[in-house]
Amino acid sequence: MALSSTGKLVASFMAGAIMTGGIAVATTTNQPITKVCVANNTKAIYFTADGTCGRNRTLMEIGTPANGSGGSVATIAAEVSPKVVSIAVSAPGGSGTGSGAIIRSSATESFIVTNNHVIASAVSSGTIRVELNDGERYSATIVGRDVAYDLAVLRIAKGNLPKLEFGNSSTLIIGEPVIAFGSPLGLSGTVTSGIVSAVNRPVTTGSLGSESYIDAIQTDAAINPGNSGGPLVDSEGLMVGVNSAIATLGTSTSSGSIGLGFSIPINQAKRIINELITTGKSTRPLLGIFFDVTYTGDGAKILRFNEPDSAAQKSGIPVGSIITRIDRFKINDLLDAIVRIRSYAPGDEVNVTVQQPDGNTGTYKVILGSAPSN
Repeated sequence: MALSSTGKLVASFMAGAIMTGGIAVATTTNQPITKVCVANNTKAIYFTADGTCGRNRTLMEIGTPANGSGGSVATIAAEVSPKVVSIAVSAPGGSGTGSGAIIRSSATESFIVTNNHVIASAVSSGTIRVELNDGERYSATIVGRDVAYDLAVLRIAKGNLPKLEFGNSSTLIIGEPVIAFGSPLGLSGTVTSGIVSAVNRPVTTGSLGSESYIDAIQTDAAINPGNSGGPLVDSEGLMVGVNSAIATLGTSTSSGSIGLGFSIPINQAKRIINELITTGKSTRPLLGIFFDVTYTGDGAKILRFNEPDSAAQKSGIPVGSIITRIDRFKINDLLDAIVRIRSYAPGDEVNVTVQQPDGNTGTYKVILGSAPSN
């Protein structure tokens, strides 16, 4: 993936051939617990010599005990791998593979989360097969999918499977260890480790008209074609993200990891997942405006409201205003604004700071509306 002229990340999708194999583990040496200070606004991490933190920073402990007890990559790999699957898609519109995580299981069926782009070619016709960690394969059906968030849920007629528990992606800090699971380049059962390189990274993927906007977790854990839909887990083995895209050098989408992988935060994904399982459809938050796509200055300019009594109009924001901040996040352009709004849920209250047409600055409380997600 290459940076666009606006500096936004336009990430490539991942796919690859599938083959059965054992667990491949990239291990790292355990580190003693270290006390650090985490900036409350940026989540950047700072060393503290005396175990105290200044204003607007929170004291946390990172690392694992030097004796290797708990939290090691090998321990987490053994615990999580049975909850990860490989996905093979065969369809007239194209074939490919990806990964997924078992998130629910009853006596008769199990639900698996993956990326929409992994299974999109089989929506109208084709087959989807899921391979469990033990090599058993099952036909899968699509429960629901969301193009805008690049998420999909599958169902297989196999129950009593181990399920992966969700963690809290909002508490991730830069430098925290994470582990990626999946089937890169057809190597099922692969595990790689790294750190959280950044949080709240605006990433857009997909083609014109079917874009996905991700408020991404960036990681240097090796992610390659075929990892799509697999879980990113924290040092406790809890799922904190859905691996979705990688950056590539140049225009090729077939190159491997260069240490820039992106995951959908689980706190954002789980609302979509629950809606898809419950209703087969999902929703997205709505600010209720059209952006001026010709505007090239800093911020995102409001061209007009998309309907009477939209969320933005009811808040009192004037048309022609330039959005400069949403809550604590600076808005550089319309992609920033779209990603930030999509990170919330319908009904959430957000503070939108704008430069008004008269030149004055104003901050408005907006109750986000709701719309069917595509």
